[in-house]
Amino acid sequence: MEERIQKILARVGYGSRRSCEDLIVAGRVLVNGQKAELGQKADQAKDKIEVDRTAIPQTTIFRYVVYNKPRFVLCDKVMTGDGRRTVFNMVPGGEELSVIGRLDFESEGLVILSNDGDMVNRLTHPRYEHEKEYKVLLSTRPDAKQLDAWRRGIILEDGHKTSGAEVRIDTNLGKGAWLRIIMKEGHKRQIRETAKTLGLFAIRILRIRIGSLPLGTLKPGEYRDLTESEVAALRENKNVRFPTRAKKHVFNRSGGKKNAERPDDKGERPQRSGARSDDKRERPQRFSARSDEKREWPPRSAERSTDQRERRQSSTTHSDDKREKPQWSTTRSDERTGQKRTERSIDRTSEKPTSRPSRNSSDRSSSKPADRSTSKPTFRKKRPE
Repeated sequence: MEERIQKILARVGYGSRRSCEDLIVAGRVLVNGQKAELGQKADQAKDKIEVDRTAIPQTTIFRYVVYNKPRFVLCDKVMTGDGRRTVFNMVPGGEELSVIGRLDFESEGLVILSNDGDMVNRLTHPRYEHEKEYKVLLSTRPDAKQLDAWRRGIILEDGHKTSGAEVRIDTNLGKGAWLRIIMKEGHKRQIRETAKTLGLFAIRILRIRIGSLPLGTLKPGEYRDLTESEVAALRENKNVRFPTRAKKHVFNRSGGKKNAERPDDKGERPQRSGARSDDKRERPQRFSARSDEKREWPPRSAERSTDQRERRQSSTTHSDDKREKPQWSTTRSDERTGQKRTERSIDRTSEKPTSRPSRNSSDRSSSKPADRSTSKPTFRKKRPE
């Protein structure tokens, strides 16, 4: 069966299809003694395919390794003399493997290493829509507009238009917040550049899942080989989501759950646990002392308050109380100065006592107040020296 040469090379372990295309363009691949061209097809069972004058193996043992990448570790192969650590140096035999799901220098989390080119292409190409889940720590809490823009997709500084993603706030941490992000693409530094464009800053990025494979209990720097069932689930493209926390049920006063199942389309409400189907109890009505009484309006408390208010007003005022307006006194002259002046005086003889007389009300009622308009001023006599 004829297949493209880059697909054959990727299947036998020469890296991804893109890296195999680079080998073909560089002239390092020969088919039956002639240089191969990009897009050329060949049959592995009939044709002789060589890479650097070495025949490709007919059968290859594939290896799948999951690795928890720590911070400040590269996912690329470096030149000799560069002292930085790479994932290929941290995993034994990693020089012959390719990286699935690269992370930048400061990010951390789940990375897969394999020499299966088919698997590498299936997990990295966006057309297969493999989900990648991240936990991102931001320095500030994003608002609703920033979250909506992140979910819809934005245009980055390099002109790339990001696709939609699932973004939600997981927990708050001081002035910042932990986000839970699920994407189906992997542009270079996409999360950091998206946060920067929206006016946010990503402090920490941790990948916790690729497709159906979770990070699990691996500590930073640890690795393990995948099982056959895990490899089969990755090939079938099953995006299995794992719950982060148990759902807390909030109970009402009546004993039912607030987050219970919604009513059916027929309008029937779900019965709470422990309740009988023939149990028809009536709730007590408001403003009534017993459940069998009917609701009355206005309530009795309002009637009592109005009666007390009327009694209080009747005790302080009289219906026949007709007070006279204050009278102004006439002009009189002062005997000492001889000057004329006008004084304001109120005639209090017509005033009537209230219903609550004071203690000495009998004495005050018997003595009439003197008329200041007709009385003469009295002076204290000087004692003889």
